[in-house]
Parts: sequence; structure tokens; C-alpha cells
Amino acid sequence: MSALQAYVRATAPIGRDTERIGPFLATFAKDSAHPMENYAIPDDGAKPSPAEIALLISAYRQRDLLPRLEFFTDAAPDVEAALVAAEFTLERRVPVMTCGTEDLVDCGAPEHIQLREPSSDDEFRRLRSVQNVAFGESPDVSDADVERNRNYLTVLAEHGETIVGGGIALDIVSGATEIVGIAVAAEHRGQGIAAAITAHLTRLAHERGARTAFLTPGDVGIGTVYRRAGYRVAGECVHLSLS
Repeated sequence: MSALQAYVRATAPIGRDTERIGPFLATFAKDSAHPMENYAIPDDGAKPSPAEIALLISAYRQRDLLPRLEFFTDAAPDVEAALVAAEFTLERRVPVMTCGTEDLVDCGAPEHIQLREPSSDDEFRRLRSVQNVAFGESPDVSDADVERNRNYLTVLAEHGETIVGGGIALDIVSGATEIVGIAVAAEHRGQGIAAAITAHLTRLAHERGARTAFLTPGDVGIGTVYRRAGYRVAGECVHLSLS
């Protein structure tokens, strides 16, 4: 898991301000206060002191942000207990699933669904809106969202001229990439579209140099979808915050 944690540590600063605080890399989004976009990552094997944790808390509170961390427990096994002792609470504990080039399983999309990369800003915008709604967020999409997504390998699923889902592969660093945003509109679920998106996107990422793709499913149920595409549990990720 250290290799995947190194990937996150290398890519999280993209588009964010950062600060080294003891054994933590603190990241701060430039245009958002959303907790999922502002978090710290511990160094491998970190054993933070109460004073270092206090400095980390202060850095986020000075910016009116929720003190929050995301990390793979195998890479920093002592950090969770230290944070809990400092009154952080666990938001969620999710599996980390990986898929190497030899593990991928093809999952064909239903005949009425086409999988392809977006070809215009309008398609990026419509896809992001579908993803937002699928994750319980506003359908509104900013120009900054479109610009950010344009930088990544993206796959959309469409039925006729209607975009019904999609997903994103983030930057490839040292042969690894993270798969995020796999989403399907509610009225099109249960047809194998999510598994098809995952497999197609992962194959494209492998073809572009990623030896390993990984993702963190939001719950155990959705993890079964990724298993169909060849993903297997390799560890766990925890999110902790201090309210």
C-alpha cells in the first residue's frame, strides 16, 4: 500500500495549496471548502505527537476548514489511534481495490449503451452533472469543474444522445492511476453499465501506461460491481475528521 499512498501524496497537491506539518502533508483546495477536497495525508510509518496533531488542526481551523485526513492504514498503522486520542472521529472505513494489467476482466456494455471519451466541453459538463446527481449533489457544474475534468482520461456512457453515466482515471504516476467518479443515472442502474464503464476506463488507463489502477468503493455493495471488472481488495482507507 505504500506505493499507492505515494501516488496519492504525489497527486493530491495538484491544483491545491500544500503545507508540511510534522509528518503530514496538508492540502487545501484553492476554490472550495468542501471537506473531500481539503485533507491531510500522513507520511509512511508516521507516529505523530500530540503537538504535531495540534499544529495540523490549527492549520485547517485558521482557514475555516474542517480538520480532516484520508490515508491507507497499512502505510501508516499508528496514525488512526493517535488521531482518535486527539478526538478525531472516523467518517468511514472503505476497502482499497486494485486491478493490474493481468487482472482486468472485460465487461461489455448493454447493446443500447455506447462507451466513449467526451469530445466537447458540453459533454464534459453533462457528464459531470450526471455524476453529481448520482452522488447526491447539485446538478450544477462550473466552468472550473469542466476545465479540471478535461485534464483527465474520461469515459462516458450514452443511450442515444443522453449521457447516462461515466468515470474518470486520474493522472498516471509511477505506473499507477486512481479510478474515480464511476456513476450511473438512477433510472439506468442494474444493467451492468457501471461494471462496463469501469472495465473500459481501466483498459484505456492500462493502454496509456498504468500498470495498476485502484479505487475506493463507497460501500461493500458497489465493490461487487468492481469485482466483475477484475478488481480485488488490497487494503483499506480511512477518513477521519475533527468537528
